[in-house]
Amino acid sequence: MVEVSKEVLRSLVEGKLPWPDIKAIMSAVIKDSDRFEKYIEILQERVSWKERILLPIGLHLFIVEKENGDRIVKCECGYEFGDYRVNWKLQALIYVRDDEEKLEEIYPGFWKPDPEIWEIREFYCPECATLLEVESVPKGYPLIFDFLPDIDSFYSEWLNKPLKTFSEFEDRTYEFIKKEWGGEEVE
Repeated sequence: MVEVSKEVLRSLVEGKLPWPDIKAIMSAVIKDSDRFEKYIEILQERVSWKERILLPIGLHLFIVEKENGDRIVKCECGYEFGDYRVNWKLQALIYVRDDEEKLEEIYPGFWKPDPEIWEIREFYCPECATLLEVESVPKGYPLIFDFLPDIDSFYSEWLNKPLKTFSEFEDRTYEFIKKEWGGEEVE
């Protein structure tokens, strides 16, 4: 078993750990049992807000637990995207590269996709303008909901540390869209 200290994990998170050390950590068959908790502690120390980080879902995005027990997606800067069961991308600033000129900026020459059938979407935080995600999809394709974790099962069955409140594990994106943009009341 490779025991990884909090200091080594911090160096890994900060991008300062040498490749041989990273490889040794990745190659270990048995991981230390508290590695996830140490990782969450490091992430928590890096943010200015107090809500408890339950799970990172990107370099700058986290599922956090509010004081009232609600679970939301939150950016490193503090911007709140809302319920983690709703695709956070609906609340992001979106820049779409869907023509020759925009695509040429990142894919010069023959490397770029055909703008008649393909587009690249960049998702930015509305508060700090950090690029949070990029997706390359056929034109008109719906926003991809990348990750909807069953947090309660993860904490109770994998970590043996059940959370205080329970949150129904379901995609609520459609209900959000109906309520926010469809003009309909959702039960």
